[in-house]
Parts: sequence; structure tokens; C-alpha cells
Amino acid sequence: QVQLVESGGGLVQAGGSLRLSCTASGRAFSTYRMGWFRQAPGKEREFVAAIGWSAGRTYYADSVKGRFTISRDNVKNTVYLQMNSLKPEDTAVYYCAATRGTTIDVIDKYEYWGQGTQVTVSS
Repeated sequence: QVQLVESGGGLVQAGGSLRLSCTASGRAFSTYRMGWFRQAPGKEREFVAAIGWSAGRTYYADSVKGRFTISRDNVKNTVYLQMNSLKPEDTAVYYCAATRGTTIDVIDKYEYWGQGTQVTVSS
């Protein structure tokens, strides 16, 4: 069993930055691939970024590539999402999730989810 708790959301102006954190409790954090997803009002939840077990491989949605960076610290059981050059369209609830599978951009492949943290980008 893995419990995930996100933090770091908030209100920021367009062009600004935020860093989200997701801390996991439970064992074997390093054996999970970790992902970030987001859900805007009235829209479906979508993939944002993912990272492999040892941070050697990262994956991004085209909409955030070059602006967002995912990283992890397996000692601290934490995964991060550094978000730069934020746009109003990045406004959403951001969720982190954990999977032992190999498919990293599909919601149904993730076994554990956090409760989400709100990110609001004003224009």
C-alpha cells in the first residue's frame, strides 16, 4: 500500500513558477514509476509527466515539454514537478500517481493516487 500526498500548489501569475511535491508513505517507493496528471474544470484528467524508477528516464506531454521538469528523490520518497513559464491553460488540479507497470501515460495503469493540489495561473 502506498499513500501519496501532494503539496506546493497555489495561485501564480502567468510566466511564473511553482514546484509541486508528492511524498509517498509505505515501502518500496523506488520500485514505482511516478506520474503527474492534471484535471481542469470540465475536462478529463490528462497526463503531464512521468519518471522511471531511478530518475534516468522522464516523459512529458507535448503541452508542457520544455517548461516542466519532473524529478525524484528516492531517499526522501518524494517526486517533484517544477513548473516554469506557467500559462493560464495550466490551471488545474494536479495529481501524482504511482505504478509498477510500464505504461506511464494512461490513467488506468496507475495503482495509487494522491488527493490533488490546485494550481491556478492568472493572466
